[in-house]
Amino acid sequence: MRRIICFFVAVFMCFSGLTVFAEGDKDLDINAKSAVLMEASTGKVLYEYAPDEQLPIASVTKVMTMLLIMEEIDEGRMTLDDMVSVSENAMSYGGSTMFLETGELLSVNDMLKGIAVASANDGCVAMAEHIAGSESSFVDMMNEKAAELGMSNTHFMNTNGLDEEGHYSSARDVAIMSRELIKHEKIFDYTTIWTDELRDGKFQLANTNKLIRFYNGANGLKTGSTSQALCCLSATAKRDDMQLVGVVLGAPTSAERFASAKTLLDYGFSHYNVKKLISEGEELEPAAVSKGVSETVGTISGGECSLLVEKNKDDNISSEIILDENLTAPIERGQKIGIVKFALNEEVIGEVPILAASDVEKKGIGSIILDFLKNIMYGGNTVE
Repeated sequence: MRRIICFFVAVFMCFSGLTVFAEGDKDLDINAKSAVLMEASTGKVLYEYAPDEQLPIASVTKVMTMLLIMEEIDEGRMTLDDMVSVSENAMSYGGSTMFLETGELLSVNDMLKGIAVASANDGCVAMAEHIAGSESSFVDMMNEKAAELGMSNTHFMNTNGLDEEGHYSSARDVAIMSRELIKHEKIFDYTTIWTDELRDGKFQLANTNKLIRFYNGANGLKTGSTSQALCCLSATAKRDDMQLVGVVLGAPTSAERFASAKTLLDYGFSHYNVKKLISEGEELEPAAVSKGVSETVGTISGGECSLLVEKNKDDNISSEIILDENLTAPIERGQKIGIVKFALNEEVIGEVPILAASDVEKKGIGSIILDFLKNIMYGGNTVE
């Protein structure tokens, strides 16, 4: 939460003066019905074209399916080694599949490979049934998560993106759910796979996202194509400290979706960068402590803060450490004892808490008396 607050304040204060392409402004060479470029750490949209148009998104739907899977794993309700039983319903799905057989058992790890790399429709349904008991219950979870994330132009009817009336999203909403998915960094273990295999080498996997091999920094995320949706892509890439999400919906061909995504990402990397102002756990200056067995306590940053800035722009970024006055023992490790405040061109853009790096016990009565006697004998000066 601390880092979210810092990012929010930084973006609100700093980007009121930034030029962002408005809806309908198609200055970039994007051949698609809709497109959005987002910087992931801040959620700032750097470029948009028809960002809120409701469109079919094909297998980009699987971003939400994978998000719910990763939440189950990261919240301890499921592990990658759990075995998933394939139902007849899951096996019946066609299109892009991992050729599951009724009654077959595969691990969550293998199912994720199939979904992320081969875009397996059957794998999505098998995982939905494993998590929620039924595909329809899992779709309810997808829609609940979409509402929670503020995806106001999204409604899911299935887990995999096959064309179905009432199943749609928007470029902005896809960027939002993609940003949420990549917070679960384990997903990159799957979305960055170029080729792999399942069933002891009997089934070969090849990533449908060609940017993974051919674009510098590409680390995901999901392709999709159907007759109604045409060619879609949520493309993610990271260089240095900047993670971008480029969404292209309704491109006429596969080649054009990749070219458009590359154009979006190139634009972001060439015009912006992220400055990390402070890292979580970063060591700061010691703080004075009264009535403690130690006269000082080490301090660390209790969060991280970064700032998205335009390249080649002369910004004056400053920081100020503000420690609590009259800090008195006892102090517990992790206790908030101050803040680091950041300013851009003298305007405050965010802050993170300062935490005590260790415990400081309160002096016993004997130590207090000894200090008192030393003050009397030496006038406040001690002799080493």
